[in-house]
Amino acid sequence: MPLQFHHITKQFTVQHQPITVLQDISLSLAPGELVAIIGSSGCGKSTLLRLAAGLEQAQQGSITIDGQLLTGIHPDVSLVFQEPRLFPWLSVKENIRLWMINLPLSAAQSEQQIAHYLEMMGLEDFANAWPHQLSGGMAQRVAIARGLA
Repeated sequence: MPLQFHHITKQFTVQHQPITVLQDISLSLAPGELVAIIGSSGCGKSTLLRLAAGLEQAQQGSITIDGQLLTGIHPDVSLVFQEPRLFPWLSVKENIRLWMINLPLSAAQSEQQIAHYLEMMGLEDFANAWPHQLSGGMAQRVAIARGLA
């Protein structure tokens, strides 16, 4: 599933003035490729990720996934936010399950997937814990498990 950015320009308005954070960005990412985006605070790194996830729209250019134009949130793209953003009224297990609702999985398959991601993140003993009972690193690992799910 190649992800391609074609001449992306993204602006925000701050105090009635346009601020360009990305200008004429073209980038192609191959399946399984590991890429690091490095830059100073406010240079557009997170904006680029939000564009790829379909959470933002560019003023110019296009994004394609596997040759198809990205027009909204894509089911094969996930974003793990800088803050874990866990629902405090849901257990660790339920926070992961919530993001699997639209997947065509049986209840047994869902349980198996959740168990897999809990084990992958070293959180099997915390499946029924509440977010306020987790350390910051553990909460971030739940968010990563949710993103993988």
